[in-house]
Amino acid sequence: MDTSEDTTTRNRLPQRLQAWLGTLRSMAIYWRPGRQAGLRRLYSVFVQPGDLVFDIGAHIGDRTRAFAALGARVVALEPQPQILLLLRKATTRLSDVRIRREAAGPENGTAQLEVSRSHPTVSSVSRRFTREIAQRNRSFRNVSWDEQIAVPMVTLDQLIVDHGLPAFCKIDVEGLEAEVLRGLSQPIPALSFEFVAGAEEVTEDCLAQLIALGDYEYNLIVGEQRRFRFDTWQDAGAIRSWLEQHVERIGSGDIYARLRGA
Repeated sequence: MDTSEDTTTRNRLPQRLQAWLGTLRSMAIYWRPGRQAGLRRLYSVFVQPGDLVFDIGAHIGDRTRAFAALGARVVALEPQPQILLLLRKATTRLSDVRIRREAAGPENGTAQLEVSRSHPTVSSVSRRFTREIAQRNRSFRNVSWDEQIAVPMVTLDQLIVDHGLPAFCKIDVEGLEAEVLRGLSQPIPALSFEFVAGAEEVTEDCLAQLIALGDYEYNLIVGEQRRFRFDTWQDAGAIRSWLEQHVERIGSGDIYARLRGA
């Protein structure tokens, strides 16, 4: 007869296997040959040797490594324990990378991270995102968030107090982007945040906050491409209009913002 301990142990094994298979899937995407060279070309527009960069939602460290290769000092936030192991391994020889096991958000404190074992890239602190996105974006229909963990949360303002004002800040936090920006009270020279079809209200909220923070101009990148969609930088209205026409087709990407004249 099975004891409850034996049953629990057997149940955990598939969960752990599922988690590592999901992680391997991410590694195949983000550590593929040639990707780093493309990321370095992209970020060299914003990052010079000695600059400070915040990588908010560092995941397995592909962009952290690119920032460091450009000579930046990098503060990388990643709250998910399993992914954190790979991030540390990917950056172990990079002396100018500081890793913090925290989520970023609107206030300092604690948050609940909803983890997808099979798709670790889309783990999120946003309950609205995890509850609604599968109905609004078909690419999420097979994603389930099947674990919750308490994680520390810190604001961008606090990170600036701790480390200084970054030259660039990358934000990729699965539906929490606007809440991350709510923890920022001063303009950053340049930043990026992810947009996702089905979460257009988050994108609109981010743009509204950036308009209030400073005189930004904008560009965007579709999916995992590493080139800008527009040859010239646009105002927020042009970005909104383009997304209204195309976001359902392209699925996701990143919006870039830079202060005019910076």
